[in-house]
Amino acid sequence: MTTTDSLRLVLLSSLWGLSFIFMRVAVPEFGPMPLILVRMGVAALCLAPLLFMSRSYLKLFWDNKGGLFVVGLINHAMPFTLLALATTQLEAGFTSLINATTPIFTALIGALIFATPVTRQQYFGLALALFGVYILSANRLDFSVGGDGWFILAALGATVCYGIATNYSKTRLPHLPARVLAAGSVAMASLILVVPGILLWPAEPISTLAWGNALGLAVFSTTVAFLLYFGLIASAGATATSTVTFLVPVTALIWAYVLLGEVLTLQMVIGMVITLLGTAITTRLIKLRKPSIPT
Repeated sequence: MTTTDSLRLVLLSSLWGLSFIFMRVAVPEFGPMPLILVRMGVAALCLAPLLFMSRSYLKLFWDNKGGLFVVGLINHAMPFTLLALATTQLEAGFTSLINATTPIFTALIGALIFATPVTRQQYFGLALALFGVYILSANRLDFSVGGDGWFILAALGATVCYGIATNYSKTRLPHLPARVLAAGSVAMASLILVVPGILLWPAEPISTLAWGNALGLAVFSTTVAFLLYFGLIASAGATATSTVTFLVPVTALIWAYVLLGEVLTLQMVIGMVITLLGTAITTRLIKLRKPSIPT
């Protein structure tokens, strides 16, 4: 990875880390679904020119509209709404740590549904990462009124959606250029959210601060972040780009501390380290060597 790609990776992680801050600030006034309607609608308008760059892109979009609808639903509309719901109760930094388990559920769903082979090392990584999630949330799994339990499940539900979407895209839409996949799926997500987003639109006026965070979420953490992400995949490769998974919770925790005054506890640090270590093993960024047997 070049120095330029490394800087782009750090910028990408910062933008995605900021998304949890934007949601945490804006969602109390917007509500989860109207906020994500703004996020997807503005991003769709910004990314639409990518589809109009070539007639072949428009044809690919139309020919694959069904698959792009599925990706828009399970990779954008559903998980983004679930994460926005989670941030109504959970701290931004904590939610980002839960979201870091996405590669774990990607591997699990790939093995269970899409017949993707999983090695013993990956099973160990999965178990380790899930143990890290348990450490993170064990004392917060309260499902009574006012408890965090359902909101933690909402954040985990988002990672399950990402896992399904990643495997679906790899198996059903591998022929699509990244620009068509990004712009097309975001456009579909915005269409999915139009009716429920409008029906649930808040009756009270929304403050300038909330609007600023919603637009920041749409422009910086979605449009610019997607362009950076797919550009990195093209120049540095998918494996190198996947390391952003480990940087996002770190940047989110830093942003949460600086901008929102959230506290980083020892429990969160331990849970984060174990979860990210398990994720690194599962994604084979860390490869365990078999013990050599002396002869």
